[in-house]
Amino acid sequence: MKIKTIILCSVVLLLTGCATEFNRVFKSTDYDYKYEFAKQCFADGKFGRAELLLQDLITLKKGTDEAEEALYMLAMSQYMNGDYETAATTFKKYFSSYPRGLYAEQALFYVGQSLYEGAPEPRLDQTPTIGAINAYQQFLDFYPESPLRSKAQDRLFDLQEKLVMKELLSAQLYYNLGGYFGNINSNSESNYSSSIIVAQNALKTYPYSNHREDFSLLIMKSKFELAENSSADKRMERYQDAEDECYGFLNEYPESTSKSLAEKYIAKCKKVTKD
Repeated sequence: MKIKTIILCSVVLLLTGCATEFNRVFKSTDYDYKYEFAKQCFADGKFGRAELLLQDLITLKKGTDEAEEALYMLAMSQYMNGDYETAATTFKKYFSSYPRGLYAEQALFYVGQSLYEGAPEPRLDQTPTIGAINAYQQFLDFYPESPLRSKAQDRLFDLQEKLVMKELLSAQLYYNLGGYFGNINSNSESNYSSSIIVAQNALKTYPYSNHREDFSLLIMKSKFELAENSSADKRMERYQDAEDECYGFLNEYPESTSKSLAEKYIAKCKKVTKD
């Protein structure tokens, strides 16, 4: 027990000593020493302390040989601290200030990386995701031969899939709302039509998406439900359209797990159009 107490006291004293030293440096007017201490904190992975010191030094170091390095370390410290929005802004500032700087390539990459890390899940507004896509694309335009190229391309694919999921969830929501108001209803027709439009636009915008079958399935289901919920004057035409869609789905996805559903729809459509 005494040994544990001694160890605990030693740790507390050590931490207290470190905090005291940091506070002393933070309040110091010896800016060269302060900068070296900030660099050491950065090297030791103490990014929170490095950020605090560098924020205080950025203006003071402006115009010196250390200004470029200080700005890059500040941006990277913010990134490592998980403050991605601020980091993206600082990396942009670095690149605009030092487009030919020592860290220009990494800075432009980390603009995209910061926005990527802060991109929301698909159900939320995807403006940050689009910003990240644009940032990575700018990086690839500036540095097409960069060793970070493949990573940027992978991130671009991930971000595009997030946009795809946003559209898929939207199309699914319209479909789910389609029959919510009952059968023959202008609202349900509007929802099924909206599901079709969203899914068709997504297929055009993202032709190589991994969710092509999901969108095609929604289009097929929505067209069938649209026919089911149509007024008498539109029913025949819409059942024929739904039948054609089902055949198209089976031709494109002959091994689909939804094959039996497509066949069921075809049978129903034929029954209506032949009667």
